[in-house]
Amino acid sequence: MLAVLWLTAALGAIAFAIAINVRGEIDRSSTFSEGIRAQYLAEGAVHRGILHILWGPAQRNPDGSSRFYEPGLSGARMDFPSGVAVTEYVTDAARLGLNEAPLADIQRLLLALGANPAQSQEIAAAIIDWRTPAPPGALGLFDQQYLSRLPSFRARHASIEETEELLFVQGMTPELFYGSYRRDAQGRLTRLGGFRDCVSPKGAVGVFDVNTAEPALLLSIGVPPQGVDEIMRLRRIRPLRTQDIGMLRTLAGPAASRLRAGGNTRYTVRATARLRLPDGRFSDVRRTASASVKFFSDYRSTRPYEILRFDANSLSEVAWWN
Repeated sequence: MLAVLWLTAALGAIAFAIAINVRGEIDRSSTFSEGIRAQYLAEGAVHRGILHILWGPAQRNPDGSSRFYEPGLSGARMDFPSGVAVTEYVTDAARLGLNEAPLADIQRLLLALGANPAQSQEIAAAIIDWRTPAPPGALGLFDQQYLSRLPSFRARHASIEETEELLFVQGMTPELFYGSYRRDAQGRLTRLGGFRDCVSPKGAVGVFDVNTAEPALLLSIGVPPQGVDEIMRLRRIRPLRTQDIGMLRTLAGPAASRLRAGGNTRYTVRATARLRLPDGRFSDVRRTASASVKFFSDYRSTRPYEILRFDANSLSEVAWWN
């Protein structure tokens, strides 16, 4: 009888372990399946966002407003049968141009992002050196430091083609490049913008799009902190238009001369998607995709736009789903 009891207990333990294992595999398979579906949803939203920008100037509602997109629009919610996606539109006119920006502008941006004065001065000088041609056979200002690393390399000494190149410049850190987190007064984690969010190889230098520029970039061009907060509040209500720039003079002061509404022909379209569950709730799984797109001015062209870069595993901080 005792042997039978021990055998029953052992079989019960085995059955319980198998059940737990099967349950875990089912949950993992479900999460994997939701991730794949959400990924395709995000990529589809990116392509829909590109079309919305393309159609925006031509498609109008009866009241004259744009049906799909208008310059200055920073984001839109897109509903699909299987879920929802939040699509963000960021023009390169809202980012500092890495290949043309003067040293002082780069340094002020780094200070606004939290770098100390010595670090911001070193990184700004290293970026200028990275993009500046060196005499044949001569070393650049920071090449000796780069050659002492493992693996060793030299600065590019040519135009910056990808923002990620800046991860190699002297003084740059991943926290400064990608951004970090800090706790607010309520103890919640909030993201601090990263350098990569504020710059672009083909960005602007003199005047920036007020609707999609990062707060740190607005600070770096001289907008006071209170003005930045108010601009962020206003553009959450609706896109700021050209006629609103005059109003911004009271918020931005002299820096208002460096603000405009709308962008140029290069955009980053980023979409974050979540699936809708059978009970109406959203899945906890979210996926983000993004594309860098060049639009051509002739909308009748057979090639109205070109995708310069597509990132199927992008990052986003969007949180509005209701």
